[in-house]
Amino acid sequence: MKEIKTTAIIGLGNLGIAYGHHLSKHMLRENLRIIADQNRILRYERDGVYCNGERCDFRYVTPEEEGEPADLVLITVKFQNLIEAISAIKHHVGNHTIILSALNGISSEGMIGEVYGVDKVLYCVAQGMDGVKAGNRLTYDHMGMLCFGDGEAGVISDKTRAVEAFFQKTNLPHELETDMMKRLWGKFMMNVGVNQTASVYLCNYGGLQQEGEARESMIAAMREVIPLSEKAGYPLTEEDLSYWLGVLGSLRPEGKPSMQQDMEGGKSTEVELFSGTVIALARKYGLEAPVNHELYKKIKSMEFLD
Repeated sequence: MKEIKTTAIIGLGNLGIAYGHHLSKHMLRENLRIIADQNRILRYERDGVYCNGERCDFRYVTPEEEGEPADLVLITVKFQNLIEAISAIKHHVGNHTIILSALNGISSEGMIGEVYGVDKVLYCVAQGMDGVKAGNRLTYDHMGMLCFGDGEAGVISDKTRAVEAFFQKTNLPHELETDMMKRLWGKFMMNVGVNQTASVYLCNYGGLQQEGEARESMIAAMREVIPLSEKAGYPLTEEDLSYWLGVLGSLRPEGKPSMQQDMEGGKSTEVELFSGTVIALARKYGLEAPVNHELYKKIKSMEFLD
């Protein structure tokens, strides 16, 4: 596997800004590109994009621009924008391109693989970030890390080694995982609890770190994922739940999950990706998910409301 030298990022949300800003300090400017439509580019160039108070020095390209494929494509959009993003990276994917999706949920890798081939896709989970984005400005205390690896447990492919070497060279926080499907389901379990409960109770991470009704609801929602993971063949346990509660406990109390930030900004949320998926899987496997049913109804009623 050849060395990764060029990287393309699509999606300037919390993750895209944080990891893009970091990589811009450890790569040649011409080797890092941000894919965005022309209107977004004009806005980014006019107003700037800021990370912890520093203006990002990004090179922007439109989806229509043709050039050399990137060695690595990092997708950091919201799930509701994934289909558009898959189309937008077309000119940046070549025979040897590696694609990482840092999206929440358990389905983005499969969707990307259907278009570009599963051989190009590694599994990835972003965890530990406590960023808050207001307009074009992101602030965070903890950038978190990218956990990545192959879809098959116990396998470490040349592509995975190439990404590991690239992240080591650029000092990007990361962890090579040899059981990515379990990690993916674990992060999904955390998102189902944290993102949805914070949005319904209108609290920050601190409100979920302390005992009370919000935390109890969060843990109950997470527990409904465990039997689903068993049916899917990637069984989670109470030990996994404790691990992800520990991840939550490491975040700054003032931080908020992206779903709550979207709701506060009047944007559509990823509720279909979380409780929507739990409800669908529970129906498929003949199980109950009453907590996620209730969270789904509440979030749907709150979306776009002041």
